[in-house]
Amino acid sequence: MRSSAILGFIGLPTLGFHLETAFREGLYAEAPALLYAFYLLIASLRWWVKPRLVPLYVAASFALISTEVHVSWENIRRFLTYEILPWPMRSEGYYAGTGQVVFDAMEVGRWAWDLTLSEVVPGAWNTLILTQISLVGTGLFTLVVFPGICRHFYSRVPRALSHYGLIVLRTTPEYILAYALLQLWGPSMLPAAVAILLHNGAILGHLTGGHANTLNLRIDLPKRRIDRYLFEVLPRVYGSFLAFLFYRWEVMMRESAILGILGIPTLGFFIDSAIAVDAIDKVIFLIGVTALLNVGIDSISQLVRRRLRVRAGAVFTYD
Repeated sequence: MRSSAILGFIGLPTLGFHLETAFREGLYAEAPALLYAFYLLIASLRWWVKPRLVPLYVAASFALISTEVHVSWENIRRFLTYEILPWPMRSEGYYAGTGQVVFDAMEVGRWAWDLTLSEVVPGAWNTLILTQISLVGTGLFTLVVFPGICRHFYSRVPRALSHYGLIVLRTTPEYILAYALLQLWGPSMLPAAVAILLHNGAILGHLTGGHANTLNLRIDLPKRRIDRYLFEVLPRVYGSFLAFLFYRWEVMMRESAILGILGIPTLGFFIDSAIAVDAIDKVIFLIGVTALLNVGIDSISQLVRRRLRVRAGAVFTYD
């Protein structure tokens, strides 16, 4: 559902498309109504998404879009065998009108080197900076909010309010949060960092708070909430909290790259710019770099979790 809404920002007629249109045209009164409609869709999933109805929905979706989708195998062939090739291989045939492909290792290497210096290095650097800021912010935000839904700190009503607040934050796509904050604060990394930490912090707050609710505290637990938090609950959930946080690290990296579409100079910004000028070879190169960064972050995350001996649902102590 969140992904469908986000795809509206690149032109598909989903709620995201209408939300972006409302912002661009200054129709700020319509934006909350569209967000409320999105929240209602999320909240009503349990009533209209039933396993027995899924085949019907799939059949209906194919029936509705079949008249609008036209697949050109010629375009697919040209894309896979010509457009994704580096520009130096295609330039001579392009200008001559023959479509000839010539491989010159020196020219291709120079093209890749220039692209790396001008776009890959700054894009990857900004992506990593935004990722690390979001990672730290998400961790701090999680530690602040998870007691709000924990039975060891608050009664039923405050917990319910905190729970619904986290639902709103974690169901709102970070792309929409970042877009709204960009309208308020202007173009910078701050809206993106805040959007990522709010979205992921709400997810981790829900998971960590749920784990804390399963704990059975001793009878002589501290009366003050801050003491109970620091000396009873937090040490016992910290292992699972770290496991959840490092698990989301790779997700934050992807989100940081994607938010470049909004104008933040991460890898997504350069990918979007290349798409705008139909430079498919650059797009493939930059997507490959982004994928390698994701694999690297995921590998480091798994290594850190193994070294710290933490995993979700288990806490290891060093006595």
